[in-house]
Amino acid sequence: MVCEKDPLVQKVCELYEQISSLESLKPCKDVNMLFTQLVVTCMPPSPIDVTKLCKSIQDIRCKLIRLCGEAEGHLESHFSTILGSYDNPLHHLHIFPYYSNYLKLSQLEFNILTKHCSNLPTKVAFVGSGPLPLTSIVLASFHLTTTSFHNYDIDPSANSMALQLVSSDPDLSQRMFFHTSDIMDITNDLKDYDVVFLAALVGMDKETKVRVIDHVAEYMAPGALLMLRSAHGARAFLYPVVDPCDLRGFEVLSIFHPTDEVINSVVIARKIPITKQCSVEYPLAPTKLPNKCFDIEMFNPLNHVNLLEELDIEEQLS
Repeated sequence: MVCEKDPLVQKVCELYEQISSLESLKPCKDVNMLFTQLVVTCMPPSPIDVTKLCKSIQDIRCKLIRLCGEAEGHLESHFSTILGSYDNPLHHLHIFPYYSNYLKLSQLEFNILTKHCSNLPTKVAFVGSGPLPLTSIVLASFHLTTTSFHNYDIDPSANSMALQLVSSDPDLSQRMFFHTSDIMDITNDLKDYDVVFLAALVGMDKETKVRVIDHVAEYMAPGALLMLRSAHGARAFLYPVVDPCDLRGFEVLSIFHPTDEVINSVVIARKIPITKQCSVEYPLAPTKLPNKCFDIEMFNPLNHVNLLEELDIEEQLS
């Protein structure tokens, strides 16, 4: 069991104590410095398994993920407000400090998506789009240039800010739509989407994340793709982890763990028809691929080689 004596865990706990004592998580010198230190601490590839953390560290990790989510929301709102003051906000996206990360992540997600679908999607949903929907914007601008994007967020002010960013663009203003809804209230509309993207911070604890996944599994069209963001190693102190066993009702196709400055892992799964789901006893169990394996890919920017590892699904689902 991993506990307080681990140097990485010690550093994370120290940063948690400092971050949790801040009066506000809105962007400022102290907030920026502490979260930068946290990301730098957790970014290097690490063999740490967060499921083996002792109870006290598990509790800290859960609280830290929520603090990261709150800080990320403030950061996106701050820059969305700045961008919205320009006549053409989309011409100034580079002022967001992590814009280059979104360019890389969106390229990665597009590459993974095209590997598993024969035709580009015509209609996608992005759940948890927030006030600065950079994934939708980048994908719509550079990769899925004829696709319509339906962005869902529970916060009306987030959608209002996001709409302001694209309203002056003659192309994206016609292809990007914003819905103020809790995804748990969206049912039959989910059948209309070829791909559903689930943001990393939709469901910040395991139970909520699984409830959301089960909900979209119930209503997505058979054959439609679900793309999720997860975390691996020490990066799981920053974002929730999605395990293959969480994806009931889906065929897990691939999991990609970046090792560069892109923090999130990418998981892609296909909704399986009811007739192919495993059994009456477990109607939403995750299906296995014919060879009982799915791909886990890790990219190392230092040698530009993709290392492909196989992981037995039976072991993951046991």
